[in-house]
Amino acid sequence: MLAAAPEVASVTVADVDRDRAEKVAANLGVEPAAGVDNVLAAVDAVVIAAATSSHAQLIKAALERGLPTFCEKPIALDLDSTVEVVELARKTAVPLQMGFQRRFDEGYKAAHDLVASGALGDLYIVRMAGHDPAPPPEDYIKTSGGIFRDFSIHDFDALRFVTGDEISEVYADGSATYFPVFETHGDADTAAAVLKLVSGAFGILSVTRHDPLGYDVRMELFGSGDSIAVGWDQRTPLRSVEPGMPGPPPNAYPNFQERFRDAYRRELSAFIEVARGVRSSPCTAEDALEALRVAVACDLSREEHRPVRLEELE
Repeated sequence: MLAAAPEVASVTVADVDRDRAEKVAANLGVEPAAGVDNVLAAVDAVVIAAATSSHAQLIKAALERGLPTFCEKPIALDLDSTVEVVELARKTAVPLQMGFQRRFDEGYKAAHDLVASGALGDLYIVRMAGHDPAPPPEDYIKTSGGIFRDFSIHDFDALRFVTGDEISEVYADGSATYFPVFETHGDADTAAAVLKLVSGAFGILSVTRHDPLGYDVRMELFGSGDSIAVGWDQRTPLRSVEPGMPGPPPNAYPNFQERFRDAYRRELSAFIEVARGVRSSPCTAEDALEALRVAVACDLSREEHRPVRLEELE
């Protein structure tokens, strides 16, 4: 997408694995570079899609060079490292956009606009579902940070984005219900969370690492003026057992790449505008920090079997 954008003169790919960089560059029809430092010295903006463990270090290196930066979520898996990057972004005032692509999905954006306009009235309940089609490989599980920090962090950001509200308290739990490998790494394959918003409304989240019908991510909002759903279309991997209703869709979403393909494109289009100075970051380091705080609170709640107020993590 970046290579095809008329505003982008050239794209260079770098990775600590030189062979990988060359293969990706060849597939994209762009140039590989000999090392990350060489790229940072030669470009006008940076897109980081490396492993999570490298995000904070790479963001710092880019910001210190004054390069507008896009980075896939999260900044880091711990709060201290994330706060360091947030403080550097504030100090340098270099644009940093975080990759929470649901903000650029048409459905989530429409829900955001309806809430902001007052059309939903007083918001009562936001119900969210996040179901992966199949568990990730074990090598990923053991470094992912867990179901809340890796997967549900998208829901936490989407809840803040759509409602314009903050999460004040969480109660969460999870278990390795069907796949013992998750328990081996202190993780869960099935989880749920109740999220209290400052306004008094509630978010209710269910999340699983396996859905036999496909990739299912939805949000339902119930207010005093309207009730709406995001992620409900002809490809939603869900079937009704009411009489006369059709079976599951034959072309259900197989993965997140397919479900959010257009959102990823809009996200990078927005970053091009950020890099050119046309707009400010639509998803800041502070947004990433707040979503991570909710995920950390959910982990603590699960560990201690109690509600956790977000102020405990300040």
